[in-house]
Amino acid sequence: MTGWGQAGPLAARAGHDIDYIALAGALWPIGREGDPPVPPLNLVGDFGGGGMMLAFGVVAALLEAQRSGTGQVVDAAMVDGAASLTTMLHSMWLAGGWTPTRGANLLDTGAPFYEVYETADGGHMAVGALEPQFYEALLGGLGLQEEDVGPQGDRSRWPAAKARFAGVFRTKTRDEWTALFEGVDACVAPVLAPWEAADHPHNRARRTFVVHDGAPQPGAVPRFSRTPSSVRDASGPGDALGRWGVGEEAFAALVSSGVIAGGS
Repeated sequence: MTGWGQAGPLAARAGHDIDYIALAGALWPIGREGDPPVPPLNLVGDFGGGGMMLAFGVVAALLEAQRSGTGQVVDAAMVDGAASLTTMLHSMWLAGGWTPTRGANLLDTGAPFYEVYETADGGHMAVGALEPQFYEALLGGLGLQEEDVGPQGDRSRWPAAKARFAGVFRTKTRDEWTALFEGVDACVAPVLAPWEAADHPHNRARRTFVVHDGAPQPGAVPRFSRTPSSVRDASGPGDALGRWGVGEEAFAALVSSGVIAGGS
């Protein structure tokens, strides 16, 4: 796995997650209208476009090798992976459903029914009422009628509708809105901080987070019905490879050749 890939003019250049997603066209759409793009932590390049694509590539290559008896190199570049994650956006753009303005489209905070709203206590609620039935339930929970904000698909009324929604959401706390929408299919959820998420009843019931080394952390995913996974430790690459039978000399050779970064 590399940032720029194993070939191309930038293959030998330094870079980080933010650079790869910028060149891939994945950073530009993330942000509000009139504001600069907002880096989505390092989730899109490092993990989504990098680590997950590499894992997928390794599994696919192993399956192919079982059939052909021949191995191959998996070239997982973060710039390629990040670009791949924008495939749906490209299809919407080509179909005329995405405008070249940040924060003015269906999924980028342009739509009032796909947005994050501040609550009375400074918390936030996430709204994703895309389908008509969910939008109707959202309006009901907010105490509004369609005539108050206009038809869902009327883009000309989106700014006014968003302002109306924002005003209503500021009248109650995050917990009050959470309780009000409990059991209602309006696609509304509280925005939890990472350190709050482990205590949510749904996450507790599913054991989405587990306690390891005395601290809660995300559990292993995806889940398997017959061979369940578990979190073991957070050791360095040398320790992990050692458990897989890679000796110290072999590990040193991998480091010196640049296959992996050095570490304990």
